[in-house]
Amino acid sequence: MMKKILIGLVGIIFIAFIALYFTTRPKLEVDGSYSPSTLALTLATVEVSDFENVSYTKYQGERSKILVIFTEQKNMTMENGRMFSTGNHPVEALLPMLHLKNAGFDFEIVTPTGKPVVFEMWAFPGKDEYVKSIYNEYKSSFEQPKKLQEFVDTSFTNSIAAASYAAVFVPGGHGAMLGIPEDRNVGKALRWAHENDLFTITLCHGPGALLSTTLDGQEFLYEGYNMAVFPDAVDKQTPMIGYLPGDMPRGLSEKLKSLGANIMNTASDNTVCLDRRLITGASPLASNSLGKLAASTLLKELE
Repeated sequence: MMKKILIGLVGIIFIAFIALYFTTRPKLEVDGSYSPSTLALTLATVEVSDFENVSYTKYQGERSKILVIFTEQKNMTMENGRMFSTGNHPVEALLPMLHLKNAGFDFEIVTPTGKPVVFEMWAFPGKDEYVKSIYNEYKSSFEQPKKLQEFVDTSFTNSIAAASYAAVFVPGGHGAMLGIPEDRNVGKALRWAHENDLFTITLCHGPGALLSTTLDGQEFLYEGYNMAVFPDAVDKQTPMIGYLPGDMPRGLSEKLKSLGANIMNTASDNTVCLDRRLITGASPLASNSLGKLAASTLLKELE
């Protein structure tokens, strides 16, 4: 009897091990990249977001535009050579946009070269009517965004155009670390925002864009600032459940720390932070709170 029980337990453990193995394997896509595993998607994505449909007193002033800098890149090569299928996280992009739109602001959608915006569609909350609505509203702009270079060339030299902007927004997603931190035009846009008292809004891996202010030997624009950002320690754990197909090629939170930023969170939680005119959030869980903070802050400061 005992032998049969032991054999049964071994069988159960084996089946459980096989199930765990397959549910934690990243999924191979047609282009050779990997999207998160079944288990990772279950733990880290939602069908309906936590968006709160807040009723704001709409902004009526001249500074009604927000420059949104999206990544146009999809695949991040990990330390083991595997490519992670990434881009802009839809919740991290669209929830803040929903709040800002409801507060009376509109968007100038750009990518570095004008190629289409790339979203992590595996993270899209498919049953969220609010998210689907704003995605469809701006779908043509996502597919045919403006070139950041053109924005830099025209808006920086046009005082009237510059006066119509309230903020620069860089959505999160691991894709925000592809090309954006090394783009001189991103650095120029952030310095332009800083010099003209515009707000800068970003979350999760989006703060990687802040590194662009150090290009060409310039001092880090945000030294001494408090900010929330996705922790490197969590990125190091996610390959275990198949969210990432390998270790990250580089970290973000520790790099920002080394430049003098004060990181206010240690977990990938809903922490948001306002320091001067920089508004940041820690992770996808902070998307709704970041949107509310950004909308209410802009309405208050631009009265």
